[in-house]
Amino acid sequence: MKKIEEYVRSIPDFPEEGIIFRDVTSVLQDADGLHLAIDLMQEKIKDLDFDVVVGPESRGFIFGVPIAYNLHKPFVPVRKKGKLPCETISMEYALEYGTATIEIHRDAIKPGQKVLIVDDLMATGGTIEAIIKLITELGGEVVGTVFLMELAGLEGRKKLEGQNVQSVIVYPGK
Repeated sequence: MKKIEEYVRSIPDFPEEGIIFRDVTSVLQDADGLHLAIDLMQEKIKDLDFDVVVGPESRGFIFGVPIAYNLHKPFVPVRKKGKLPCETISMEYALEYGTATIEIHRDAIKPGQKVLIVDDLMATGGTIEAIIKLITELGGEVVGTVFLMELAGLEGRKKLEGQNVQSVIVYPGK
Protein backbone atom coordinates (compact mmCIF):
# COMPACT_ATOMS: atom_id res chain seq x y z
CA MET A 1 0.00 0.00 0.00
CA LYS A 2 1.14 3.53 -0.77
CA LYS A 3 1.84 6.18 1.87
CA ILE A 4 -1.05 8.57 2.47
CA GLU A 5 0.89 11.49 0.98
CA GLU A 6 0.97 9.65 -2.35
CA TYR A 7 -2.83 9.74 -2.57
CA VAL A 8 -2.99 13.54 -2.26
CA ARG A 9 -2.89 15.29 -5.63
CA SER A 10 -0.87 18.51 -5.52
CA ILE A 11 -1.85 21.15 -8.06
CA PRO A 12 0.69 23.97 -8.49
CA ASP A 13 -0.41 27.58 -9.00
CA PHE A 14 -4.04 27.02 -7.98
CA PRO A 15 -6.05 29.06 -7.14
CA GLU A 16 -3.26 31.56 -7.75
CA GLU A 17 0.40 31.55 -8.70
CA GLY A 18 2.73 30.33 -5.96
CA ILE A 19 0.07 28.25 -4.16
CA ILE A 20 0.14 24.46 -4.17
CA PHE A 21 -3.43 23.20 -3.83
CA ARG A 22 -3.66 19.94 -1.85
CA ASP A 23 -6.62 18.06 -3.35
CA VAL A 24 -8.42 15.70 -0.96
CA THR A 25 -10.70 14.36 -3.71
CA SER A 26 -7.87 12.17 -4.99
CA VAL A 27 -7.81 10.48 -1.57
CA LEU A 28 -11.58 10.03 -1.54
CA GLN A 29 -11.67 8.57 -5.06
CA ASP A 30 -9.33 5.72 -4.16
CA ALA A 31 -10.71 3.00 -1.86
CA ASP A 32 -7.27 2.29 -0.39
CA GLY A 33 -6.55 6.00 0.07
CA LEU A 34 -9.85 6.63 1.83
CA HIS A 35 -9.42 3.60 4.07
CA LEU A 36 -5.87 4.63 4.95
CA ALA A 37 -6.90 8.24 5.66
CA ILE A 38 -9.62 7.16 8.11
CA ASP A 39 -7.31 4.63 9.78
CA LEU A 40 -4.49 7.15 10.20
CA MET A 41 -6.78 9.85 11.57
CA GLN A 42 -8.28 7.36 13.99
CA GLU A 43 -4.80 6.25 15.05
CA LYS A 44 -3.98 9.87 15.98
CA ILE A 45 -6.85 9.95 18.51
CA LYS A 46 -6.70 6.36 19.79
CA ASP A 47 -5.90 7.39 23.38
CA LEU A 48 -8.35 10.30 23.47
CA ASP A 49 -11.41 10.07 25.73
CA PHE A 50 -14.40 11.74 24.06
CA ASP A 51 -18.17 11.40 23.91
CA VAL A 52 -19.11 12.89 20.56
CA VAL A 53 -17.57 13.67 17.15
CA VAL A 54 -18.25 17.05 15.53
CA GLY A 55 -17.47 17.81 11.89
CA PRO A 56 -17.96 20.92 9.75
CA GLU A 57 -19.72 20.88 6.41
CA SER A 58 -18.79 19.20 4.17
CA ARG A 59 -15.52 17.33 4.34
CA GLY A 60 -15.68 17.11 8.11
CA PHE A 61 -18.74 14.93 7.49
CA ILE A 62 -16.77 12.68 5.13
CA PHE A 63 -14.03 11.95 7.67
CA GLY A 64 -15.95 12.43 10.91
CA VAL A 65 -18.82 10.03 10.27
CA PRO A 66 -16.67 6.92 9.66
CA ILE A 67 -14.60 7.70 12.76
CA ALA A 68 -17.77 8.14 14.82
CA TYR A 69 -19.20 4.94 13.36
CA ASN A 70 -16.03 2.92 13.98
CA LEU A 71 -15.82 4.10 17.59
CA HIS A 72 -19.58 3.90 18.24
CA LYS A 73 -19.89 7.63 18.99
CA PRO A 74 -22.58 10.08 17.88
CA PHE A 75 -21.80 12.55 15.10
CA VAL A 76 -22.86 16.20 15.19
CA PRO A 77 -22.79 18.28 11.99
CA VAL A 78 -21.81 21.94 11.91
CA ARG A 79 -23.36 23.58 8.88
CA LYS A 80 -23.51 26.83 6.97
CA LYS A 81 -26.14 29.29 8.18
CA GLY A 82 -29.71 28.32 7.36
CA LYS A 83 -29.12 24.61 6.67
CA LEU A 84 -30.13 23.08 10.02
CA PRO A 85 -33.86 22.60 10.68
CA CYS A 86 -34.10 23.01 14.47
CA GLU A 87 -33.10 25.77 16.88
CA THR A 88 -29.45 26.68 16.39
CA ILE A 89 -26.69 28.87 17.73
CA SER A 90 -24.35 30.52 15.24
CA MET A 91 -20.90 32.00 14.99
CA GLU A 92 -19.52 34.37 12.38
CA TYR A 93 -15.84 34.11 11.52
CA ALA A 94 -13.35 35.68 9.13
CA LEU A 95 -12.44 34.19 5.78
CA GLU A 96 -9.61 35.29 3.51
CA TYR A 97 -12.10 37.56 1.69
CA GLY A 98 -15.11 38.34 3.90
CA THR A 99 -16.91 36.36 6.57
CA ALA A 100 -18.95 33.19 6.95
CA THR A 101 -21.44 31.97 9.53
CA ILE A 102 -21.75 28.42 10.83
CA GLU A 103 -24.43 26.87 13.01
CA ILE A 104 -24.97 23.91 15.29
CA HIS A 105 -28.22 22.65 16.79
CA ARG A 106 -28.73 24.10 20.26
CA ASP A 107 -29.38 20.60 21.69
CA ALA A 108 -26.49 18.86 19.85
CA ILE A 109 -23.93 19.09 22.64
CA LYS A 110 -24.84 18.45 26.27
CA PRO A 111 -23.07 20.30 29.09
CA GLY A 112 -19.95 18.39 30.13
CA GLN A 113 -19.66 16.33 26.95
CA LYS A 114 -16.14 15.79 25.68
CA VAL A 115 -15.89 16.62 21.98
CA LEU A 116 -13.56 15.60 19.16
CA ILE A 117 -13.57 17.84 16.06
CA VAL A 118 -12.72 16.16 12.75
CA ASP A 119 -11.99 17.88 9.44
CA ASP A 120 -10.00 17.26 6.29
CA LEU A 121 -7.77 20.33 6.37
CA MET A 122 -6.48 22.92 8.79
CA ALA A 123 -5.45 26.10 7.05
CA THR A 124 -5.88 29.36 9.01
CA GLY A 125 -7.79 27.65 11.84
CA GLY A 126 -10.71 30.09 11.64
CA THR A 127 -13.45 27.52 11.08
CA ILE A 128 -12.26 25.28 13.90
CA GLU A 129 -11.82 28.25 16.24
CA ALA A 130 -15.48 29.19 15.58
CA ILE A 131 -16.62 25.59 16.16
CA ILE A 132 -14.74 25.49 19.47
CA LYS A 133 -16.57 28.66 20.55
CA LEU A 134 -19.95 27.11 19.64
CA ILE A 135 -19.19 23.91 21.55
CA THR A 136 -18.00 25.88 24.57
CA GLU A 137 -21.13 28.04 24.48
CA LEU A 138 -23.21 24.85 24.68
CA GLY A 139 -21.21 23.64 27.70
CA GLY A 140 -19.11 21.07 25.87
CA GLU A 141 -15.37 20.61 26.21
CA VAL A 142 -13.22 20.19 23.10
CA VAL A 143 -10.64 17.56 24.00
CA GLY A 144 -9.09 17.19 20.56
CA THR A 145 -9.04 18.04 16.88
CA VAL A 146 -7.83 15.81 14.08
CA PHE A 147 -7.14 16.69 10.45
CA LEU A 148 -5.99 14.69 7.47
CA MET A 149 -3.87 17.63 6.25
CA GLU A 150 -2.44 20.79 7.73
CA LEU A 151 -0.96 23.77 5.89
CA ALA A 152 1.55 24.84 8.53
CA GLY A 153 2.54 27.99 6.63
CA LEU A 154 -0.91 29.47 7.33
CA GLU A 155 -0.26 29.15 11.09
CA GLY A 156 -3.69 27.78 12.04
CA ARG A 157 -2.28 26.32 15.22
CA LYS A 158 -1.89 29.84 16.60
CA LYS A 159 -5.69 30.24 16.65
CA LEU A 160 -6.00 26.84 18.32
CA GLU A 161 -3.37 27.42 20.98
CA GLY A 162 -4.01 25.27 24.03
CA GLN A 163 -5.92 22.68 21.98
CA ASN A 164 -4.86 19.11 21.26
CA VAL A 165 -4.28 19.38 17.48
CA GLN A 166 -3.40 16.27 15.49
CA SER A 167 -2.65 16.18 11.76
CA VAL A 168 -1.79 13.15 9.66
CA ILE A 169 0.06 15.12 6.97
CA VAL A 170 1.72 18.48 7.66
CA TYR A 171 2.74 20.55 4.65
CA PRO A 172 5.22 23.32 5.49
CA GLY A 173 3.84 25.91 3.05
CA LYS A 174 0.50 27.44 2.22
